[in-house]
Amino acid sequence: EFCDYGLMLTYYGANCVYIVFISTTIHDIINFQLDLDWDVRAYIAICIVPILLISQIRQLKYLVPFSALANIFIVVTFAITLYYMFNEPLDFSDRKLFSSWAQLPYFFSTVIFAMEGIGVVMPVENDMKKPQHFLGCPGVLNTAMITVVVLYAVIGFFGYVRFGEDVKGSVTLNLPEGVPLAIVAQVLIAVAILFTFGLQYYVPSDIFWRKIQHRVRKERHNITQIVIRAAFVLILGALAAAVPDLEPFIGLVGAIFFSILGLLVPAVVETVFLWPDGLGILKWKLWKNLLLIVFALIALVSGTVVSVVDIVKMYSGESSGH
Repeated sequence: EFCDYGLMLTYYGANCVYIVFISTTIHDIINFQLDLDWDVRAYIAICIVPILLISQIRQLKYLVPFSALANIFIVVTFAITLYYMFNEPLDFSDRKLFSSWAQLPYFFSTVIFAMEGIGVVMPVENDMKKPQHFLGCPGVLNTAMITVVVLYAVIGFFGYVRFGEDVKGSVTLNLPEGVPLAIVAQVLIAVAILFTFGLQYYVPSDIFWRKIQHRVRKERHNITQIVIRAAFVLILGALAAAVPDLEPFIGLVGAIFFSILGLLVPAVVETVFLWPDGLGILKWKLWKNLLLIVFALIALVSGTVVSVVDIVKMYSGESSGH
């Protein structure tokens, strides 16, 4: 029960971040091109319409084409972003090698958010024609995670070297305004995240439906699912409008949800499952899991505090400005 509700909160939180990202990207493009001054919340309301449509897809096999197309868009966006990173000589001289200890929890929670896909692992494996290829060496999971780590490391490192302290929650938001190639990259990444929304939304929606479907008459299953999926998207849109700033939101979701389900729970479950005779030589698996538990708790507490403080500062400053 705890894991189910935790997964629901985790992926609904991630979906909020997706809504904010899509809306922020469209906001930057349209406001610049048409010389408008619309608030990002207006774009959240607009973007909710296509999100409502894609949220109604209930089977993974119908989400696969969207996910495959999203991957192509992301690769093209990465290529364009790397071009803008390297089109001029990089200057390392005024870049900090280390920000501050106070920002370290923020870094951990953001990394955890970026890397974690714990809720999608089991559904994908269960729907594969050859699930035996999912694990092992190299395996689908290991190949995917290595690719993700390399891409994030390259984009993150060189993105900071290029843009410094001005780098935003997504480096695509730092691309030049009004330049056609940069606009293509921003549109592609926004569409890619929109297409990926359905996959991330599948997990919590499936869990929630399994918990309540026995209370609904069979002939009402279809309309009930439509209403529930639409209602949750509207709620997520309202939450995204309440906190439409990407960076602290990513840190908060990563710190609270992904640190628990991605690090804490797996370490505890493996320890309990292997106890007491399956922990390896000198109980190395126990020590490994204890380190993961400690790291998860540190990321949970410190990352949450830092993100909440950032959000409070951001909005208190915004209020005082008015």
